[in-house]
Amino acid sequence: MTDCIFCKIANHEIPSNIVYEDDVVIAFLDLSQVTKGHTLLVPKKHVADIFEFDEELAKAVFSRIPKIARAIERSSDDILGLNILNNNRSIAYQSVFHSHIHFLPRYEDSDTDGFGLKWKTHEGKYSQEELAKVIASIKESLED
Repeated sequence: MTDCIFCKIANHEIPSNIVYEDDVVIAFLDLSQVTKGHTLLVPKKHVADIFEFDEELAKAVFSRIPKIARAIERSSDDILGLNILNNNRSIAYQSVFHSHIHFLPRYEDSDTDGFGLKWKTHEGKYSQEELAKVIASIKESLED
């Protein structure tokens, strides 16, 4: 893809702050630095989102997540935790349409200036019958 910024980074056509690279992925510091050390893991092969991964690419990319996570954690004694996020399509806040995984080091509760996740429960909103229909629909849609 000629206009993809992550393809250009993977091909070393534009500068980036690379923290890890192999034949399948490249990991580099995100320009936004939502928290210090905010890193992106990107497959070198252009895929827009998780829906374009085949099993082989998924195994290769996602198997590298623990390695990058541990390296980030070990990089500073101040890191207390880590968010790992993968947004798919604009409705889910994907802004660059080359699949990527965010690693957001967490330092303290107050490091969330400009970043946060909120989980609002909807427990009890759906009947068991409605949930059974959801389960059946997902199961029918599974690929072998």
